[in-house]
Amino acid sequence: MAADLYGDLYGDIEATPKHNWRGYVPGLLVVAMGTLAAGFLSDHYGVPLTLMALLIGLSLNFLSADGRLTPGLAFASRSLLRWGIVLVGMRVTAGQIVALGPVALLCVVAIVAATMATGVFAARRFGFDTAFGLLAGGSVAICGASAAMALATTLGEKRTTQAQLTLVLVGISAMSASAMMLYPLVAHAFHMSDLKAGFLLGASIHDVAQALGAGYSYSDGAGAIAAIVKLTRVALLAPVLAVVAMGLARWGGDGGKSGEGHAKGPGVPWFVVGFFVLAGINSFGVIPPVVATGAERVAAAMLAAAVTATAIRSPLSQLLEAGPKPLLVIFAATLAAFGLALAAALLLIG
Repeated sequence: MAADLYGDLYGDIEATPKHNWRGYVPGLLVVAMGTLAAGFLSDHYGVPLTLMALLIGLSLNFLSADGRLTPGLAFASRSLLRWGIVLVGMRVTAGQIVALGPVALLCVVAIVAATMATGVFAARRFGFDTAFGLLAGGSVAICGASAAMALATTLGEKRTTQAQLTLVLVGISAMSASAMMLYPLVAHAFHMSDLKAGFLLGASIHDVAQALGAGYSYSDGAGAIAAIVKLTRVALLAPVLAVVAMGLARWGGDGGKSGEGHAKGPGVPWFVVGFFVLAGINSFGVIPPVVATGAERVAAAMLAAAVTATAIRSPLSQLLEAGPKPLLVIFAATLAAFGLALAAALLLIG
């Protein structure tokens, strides 16, 4: 319980109910079965795991009315998510980032920052607050559903609701799948080299799996470049979470609306620190490949379980009331990421 509060700067994340281990079992069993079903469908039909976890979770949404499931669902959507984010650090090494070169690295950082700024701007134009803009823009800019879940838990449940998070997950899944099919066609139309195509696909497609799938569908060389570029974006997850957390601390947690900033301490969530620590250890090459591979699979399972639990807990009535505007914010950020990545690939890379 105390460890969870390090990721909640202002005590506004709903407290996890205190139960003995038996209280968590019903909800965790439902989440486990839903996640296993999502994994089966993903493996057999080539559908992204996150998308299947989301759809299965939404199909089980009626179970949220059963209070016996609440402790397990809450644990899966919070604690499993945070530990999954820590394990994502096993995907990243400093060597991968250095291999990009200074120009490409600066381009990736600029694209991430500009995409998040576009999300905030579009959110404001469509009547949403800065927190939703950060959630939508950051999800597009970094690593899709994983970033959405991490940003949501950092922002807190008073600034980003379960309904908003689910809408972002739906939009991200749909647009990332579309990007995986369409962006390689654009690369072919411009007759891009493997280097340029790999950068475009790795710097613009939302989720890791779709970015790699698009890259390798273009060529093996483009796939390898796309993997490095995409993992560099993943590596930016922890710094972005730290900046968001410290920004909330600077402005008292209201997104700057009150105009009365007051510091609340460094405010870096514990799971961000854990991400950095594992990425740093992994950079020295001391972790055996079998352990790293196992950790990646465990991380994917934890994140999928968190998505399943979040979808089950989501208030569907609020999803229906929101209309298309939240998806337009995600679409604006998606266009910004693609346009900037295309310009960088054509003008600056190679």
